[in-house]
Amino acid sequence: MTSHVKNTLVTTAAIAGALAATTLFNTTTVKADTTSSAPVTTTTSATKDTAIASAQAKVNSASAAVVSAQAAYGSASTAAFDAAAKTAAASASAAATSAATSSAVANAQAAADSAATAKSTADANLAKAQSNAAATSRAKSMTSAAVVSAQSAVASASAKASDADSAVASAEAGQTVTANLMKSDDPTQASAAQQYFATKTAIVKLLPSGQVQITIPLTSGLKYLKEVSYNGVDATFTKTGDDSANITFTADPATSYTLAMTMDITSVMPFMPIMHEKALLDVDTTIFNGLLAAKSAADAALTSAQAALSTAETNAATVAQVASKAASAATAAATVASDAAVAATSAATNLTSAQAANSTAQAALTSAQAAQSAADATLAAAKANLDSANAALTSAQAELKSAQNIVVVTPASSTASSASSTASSAGSAASAATNSASSASTTTVTSAVVATPATTKKATSSTPASSTTAKTLPQTGNENQSALVALGLAILTLGIYPMMKRKHA
Repeated sequence: MTSHVKNTLVTTAAIAGALAATTLFNTTTVKADTTSSAPVTTTTSATKDTAIASAQAKVNSASAAVVSAQAAYGSASTAAFDAAAKTAAASASAAATSAATSSAVANAQAAADSAATAKSTADANLAKAQSNAAATSRAKSMTSAAVVSAQSAVASASAKASDADSAVASAEAGQTVTANLMKSDDPTQASAAQQYFATKTAIVKLLPSGQVQITIPLTSGLKYLKEVSYNGVDATFTKTGDDSANITFTADPATSYTLAMTMDITSVMPFMPIMHEKALLDVDTTIFNGLLAAKSAADAALTSAQAALSTAETNAATVAQVASKAASAATAAATVASDAAVAATSAATNLTSAQAANSTAQAALTSAQAAQSAADATLAAAKANLDSANAALTSAQAELKSAQNIVVVTPASSTASSASSTASSAGSAASAATNSASSASTTTVTSAVVATPATTKKATSSTPASSTTAKTLPQTGNENQSALVALGLAILTLGIYPMMKRKHA
């Protein structure tokens, strides 16, 4: 089979298929005035133009919507890309910051814990030091009071010792007391020797041994009074004049003393014998009793008070040193506690700062992620809008194509007059189909891009020959199909004839 035959067959088939498709889908119908049950419709050229114009407007609107949606989608894509980049940067920054701040937070936490422990220890030491300082301060006050008390005791003991010393000194210097010589056998009667002791006094001195030294002033009769003794011990005579002397003896303190005296008056009375008389010296020397003991006790009390004072002063000095050291320790502990508090505050501040830096980085990441989510949502919405616009465009293009494919059916009265025109048109269509088929045999369609069709030129509708009515003649679907089949056969004959003619030639 030659290529011409193939082309003719392809062209004929295309024309026949187009006519058959038009008939079968009944794209346009002509409403007829008939009582038949099958509806008969008619479509004018104006109706087709209106449909095409409407479809074209929808295509144009859908195309504009697609362009707008594509622009929005592009903008959303850029925003989503930028948001993703920012999220990646924020994530990297957060990771780096987290790595850095995690170590910083750990170090700051450890420093804060250590500082808090040091502060607690310093506070405990401070409290202990302050308690010790208070105790030693109280002890210092007590020892100071003890010193004052001891000083007072020493002063009192010293005064008593001084009084005792004065009393002893006075007693040792001697005191003049009343003294009488009485008869030993009758203490109420004065002794014969009393006349020689005119002063009737005695000088009593306290001896360091505790005994007393008693001196009787002999005013006269020295030439008669030869011996005086006490307890077998001779008294001492110390002349104070030609016929006077002081007679002294030592004895224990008492209220009276029995003296043995020897008197020789033979010089004036030769007939009188030497007399040995015992006279009772009535003198109270007990006034010195206890002076030495009092002095000894006062001296001992003074010594004890002085020792107590020395001990109190030593204790006070020791406690004062301890108190001073305790006060210094309390001051040092207060300084350490203050420094520890500052260090703890600084460590806590550093910890808070490190935690804040980490939180800031995490917040930035969260914000970037939220922005990315929003951008992704916007992109998804733009994509949905774009898909919807493309779908609307596709639908509008289909509607436009359908409108362009509408076949205008003329009334039956004009069928004969337009048969030749139809045949001519069919020939042209066959020729165009041949060319399309030829092109189709060498061209492969690689894309389905839908272009916005150009404005379709309005076709001039055929005017029916009869003007008596505006209605079309009644026709049935079967009659239309028969006419189209006859037209198809005629076109097929026209196609086959040249082929046969060429073959015979």
